[in-house]
Amino acid sequence: MHKDTHLDHRRRHFLRYAGSTLVLSVTPLAGLAASAPAILAVRIWPAEDYTRVTLEHNIPLKFKHFTVENPDRLVVDIEGVEFNGVLDSLAGKVADNDPYIKLVRAGRFKPGVVRLVMELKTRVVPQVFSLAPVAEYGHRLVLDVYPQNPVDPLMALLEGRQDAVEPLKTEPEAAASEKKPQPQPHSQPQEQQIARRPGKAIVDRLVTIMLDAGHGGEDPGAVGKRGTYEKDVTLGVARRLKARIDAEPNMRAVMTRDGDFFVPLNVRVQKARRIQADLFLSIHADAWIKPDARGSSVFVLSEKGASSTQARLLAQKENDADLIGGVNISATKDMFLARTLLDLSQTATINDSLKLGKYLLGELGTINRLHKANVEQAGFAVLKAPDIPSALIETAFISNPEEELRLKDEAYQDQLADAMMRGIRQFFTKHPPGPKARMARLG
Repeated sequence: MHKDTHLDHRRRHFLRYAGSTLVLSVTPLAGLAASAPAILAVRIWPAEDYTRVTLEHNIPLKFKHFTVENPDRLVVDIEGVEFNGVLDSLAGKVADNDPYIKLVRAGRFKPGVVRLVMELKTRVVPQVFSLAPVAEYGHRLVLDVYPQNPVDPLMALLEGRQDAVEPLKTEPEAAASEKKPQPQPHSQPQEQQIARRPGKAIVDRLVTIMLDAGHGGEDPGAVGKRGTYEKDVTLGVARRLKARIDAEPNMRAVMTRDGDFFVPLNVRVQKARRIQADLFLSIHADAWIKPDARGSSVFVLSEKGASSTQARLLAQKENDADLIGGVNISATKDMFLARTLLDLSQTATINDSLKLGKYLLGELGTINRLHKANVEQAGFAVLKAPDIPSALIETAFISNPEEELRLKDEAYQDQLADAMMRGIRQFFTKHPPGPKARMARLG
């Protein structure tokens, strides 16, 4: 499933640079395509938070959906399309370990109508909506399947409950784990087997750090010349940094995503506030029109506009992640979230963020050249928690072939995680956290 998805993204990446000859060759068929709706691609993104099914098509479609009980099913009728091989492939993309979907089948229901039936493993609250074309995507019909009675993995993890969920494994990961000796009950995953640092703890109370692996799912982020996805690099670095934070006395890390799925920007902020995070770090891998651009950067929120043109353009690009990943606008009208994303009167928090950014930038400079010597500022939506020091780290330029190779290298990802950990230690050593604030209101 994930292999097919990556091939689909590579196809898009190729078409983007294929040149005018390809564009001219399909132009005469434009009128024909406009009169013949067709499903062009299907993708499934399973995660513990929710599972997303995406159907990409060439022109807007009419559809309706309803749920059926005993057994639980989601039914979607799509008008004006004919059943084709792409729709037929959807059934084979459902993973056995998908938390919510048992199987999906599609077929010709009546002339001009395709019926999609999703058999479910549990009672769900579905969201079915359409997305207009954006970036390399055409029109999309999105089926988001949320559990009716969700377990909150963040609070379960923080409270140490037994029902705290583990990251969902892809099919290759699951197969590999079956061949390996199973760990003893209290052992840690291999990537977290890092010895705790001896001596006195840096902080005198438990601090929580929210790690945000940029992009994910439908939003691959930037794509390198060799086909490396930003979303894969950021997840790899975030997992390594989490292992190091968890090894520190009185520190723990929580991730906004620990799998390949899309998380809206405001939800990333909401997750950090829900657990009263002491820091928020968003990890990215930059791209620029000039292939020789290189170096690491650190950004924090700005109250007065961007510190440079590049910072402003980068913020615009990162803020477009919701458009590319696909947000159901009708389901994101929470006034608390609106206040969180629009509140710029947070001078004290921004000052702390600048201090944090300085330490991070200094340590990143020991393993990579710096793109800018100073912490930059711009209006990044993902940094707008009004009460949590936050920084966005651009690890390197994935658009630079040399830096892309380094970003793919596990040893270099370890170096990045080590540098970030040193920056975090410096921040807490010189600016010890105060008493834990009261739980942030959720609405």
